Amino acid sequence: MTEKSPDLPFRSSDLSFETLVKEEGAKEGKILEVKDLAVSFDSFNVFHDISFELARGEVMAVVGPNGSGKTVLFRALLKLIRYQGAVIWNKDIKIGYVPQKLFVDSQFPVSVGDFFKFKTKSKEAMTEALNSVGFSEDFEHLKHHVLNKKLGALSGGQLQRVLIAWSIINKPDILLFDEPTSGIDIGGEETIYNLLHKLQASSHLALILISHDLNIVYKYADKVLCLNKEAICYGPPHEVLNTANLSQLYGGETKFYEHKHE
Repeated sequence: MTEKSPDLPFRSSDLSFETLVKEEGAKEGKILEVKDLAVSFDSFNVFHDISFELARGEVMAVVGPNGSGKTVLFRALLKLIRYQGAVIWNKDIKIGYVPQKLFVDSQFPVSVGDFFKFKTKSKEAMTEALNSVGFSEDFEHLKHHVLNKKLGALSGGQLQRVLIAWSIINKPDILLFDEPTSGIDIGGEETIYNLLHKLQASSHLALILISHDLNIVYKYADKVLCLNKEAICYGPPHEVLNTANLSQLYGGETKFYEHKHE
């Protein structure tokens, strides 16, 4: 008799989206091309005229105020919702996605190990993935101190590291992160972004991340998309994150947003 895996207390689309694109083809050297993308719900226009492209190994940040369409953009890129325009992935691309927040009941009886078994039963794969996000121990130590822990018992920072490890087990070519440090303290934020940077550099991953922290954008992103119903600006952060664009993006007085270069 086959043992039934426990049901997760959340939808898989809320947690991680992973697919292998076989039928499309961005132009050579590009992992993704987006052309004139628009999303509307009934008569409500979420955003329109969004165009950008991403090469392998590049990091792109998406910034904008709350309600500007950032998470909807991710869902359109993953083809989870209807849209107008073109989203063209390169062929044979594996895509991973980690959402903004994951709420797990502290009493829900699923351990980290159970969670990983939804993707792999390989001890080596689990160990490699967890080691890559800072759990630097052998499998037996990980088993007793990480894998046997309930998901709901993890701190915010630990859970986010576990989600990142889970998202890279199948070695995707690109990861989409929706505010990867939401709900984590400042020290934990720096740890998570450093981990993402190391993963990106070591694996030549492409990353698209939503962030409210412009210091992080300047530090880690090759390009930035400024989104507020439309593309306010797009390009290298030090070129496009100027006072005029930030004022249009966020409204009001924005002098505290602008990064000063020495």
